[in-house]
Amino acid sequence: MFTPETYLDRYHVLYINFSWLLITYSLDFYPTGRKERFATNFAKMLQLYVIFGLAYFALFGITQEQVYSSNYHTSVYLIICLLLFIYRWLFYWMRSKYRLEGGNYVNVVVVGRDKNLKKIRKVFDEPDLGYRYLGYFDNEPSNSNTYLGPITNCFKYALSSNVDEIYCMVSKLSQEELRHLITFADNNLKKLKIIPDNKEIFTRAMSIELYDNVPVLNMRRTPIDGQYARVVKRAFDIVFSSFVIVFVLSWLTPILYILIKLESPGPLYFKQERNGVNCKVFWCHKFRSMTVNKNSNTTMASRNDVRVTKIGRILRKTSLDELPQFIDVFLGHMSVVGPRPHMQKHTTEYGSSIDKYLVRHFAKPGITGLAQVRGYRGEIVKKADIINRVRLDIFYLEKWSLLLDLSIIYQTVFNAIKGEEKAY
Repeated sequence: MFTPETYLDRYHVLYINFSWLLITYSLDFYPTGRKERFATNFAKMLQLYVIFGLAYFALFGITQEQVYSSNYHTSVYLIICLLLFIYRWLFYWMRSKYRLEGGNYVNVVVVGRDKNLKKIRKVFDEPDLGYRYLGYFDNEPSNSNTYLGPITNCFKYALSSNVDEIYCMVSKLSQEELRHLITFADNNLKKLKIIPDNKEIFTRAMSIELYDNVPVLNMRRTPIDGQYARVVKRAFDIVFSSFVIVFVLSWLTPILYILIKLESPGPLYFKQERNGVNCKVFWCHKFRSMTVNKNSNTTMASRNDVRVTKIGRILRKTSLDELPQFIDVFLGHMSVVGPRPHMQKHTTEYGSSIDKYLVRHFAKPGITGLAQVRGYRGEIVKKADIINRVRLDIFYLEKWSLLLDLSIIYQTVFNAIKGEEKAY
């Protein structure tokens, strides 16, 4: 039976959850850095509980409804705080244990040796932080067992030894060497972090971190790297892809199966190996829009391509051929919004010829993306097409927000209904 008390309970629950989300977002409470421990943000946690408590008890002053006693509400508030305190402590404890067992680690090297190396080593040597220090490069030879050779050796070593992050002591490099190192890191999917001096090296995605009071510049720190982004984006992907799978693909797939099979022999789905996050290979799926041919993995579709079937032209014009990729999104190989994945042949080609091309692989590939809604989709006719596509993909990584994702989805649907010149 629906009573006023039931209504108030639902109203209170909605208010409490909304207040918590708003306050944690305002305090930037949930993003968790690699170096963060339970005690790191303890003061912020207490601040969160105080502000949340004010919001929690303010509700009853505003509504002047006393369905339950003040002692009851105080008990509920304290239980919420206690449970969240225990959960956060358990999270950091379990993450620490996992790292001590060898999980969630990154391989790091240092380029250049100066007075800051010893200080930063203290951070790398903390086992619960998940760093694996491989050694350092410097033009001054040393008998140290962590000395890996002159600076010129770092490029080959980084490629052959699965290095994840490169820390650069700027005081030991010339400006030209530093620029070369930045270009190398971007073009080979390595994260570069700079311990600065007075040299003027700046990027749009740069951020600063502290390692035992040593300032370190992270040359490619993007919003999409944060824990908040990963959780929110993944949750959105699961909900959105589930909706499409249940309410669209469930009835559209059997219809398209009949239409595609009637026009040309072959499978319903076309699948192709493509490069995803960190260049890992995954199977990308589409509704088959071409006749079966031996060039499908090497040659992109072009205008008036004879391989495209009649039903295939409709699918490609409306972007319906991309719908099976929502299954890839649900499985975690892709995201609804992100840089479009390319076939392996093109990744290899552009990775060596287009500056910063591989930066786009720091995020999961998407069914749609900023470059696509800005007109850079489909066939790459001239070099400027791929250069501008990469530029917009990197801009997306650096400026990501949930609102931007929603805007791109809206523009994608609008363009599909309106029809696009390059949708062939």
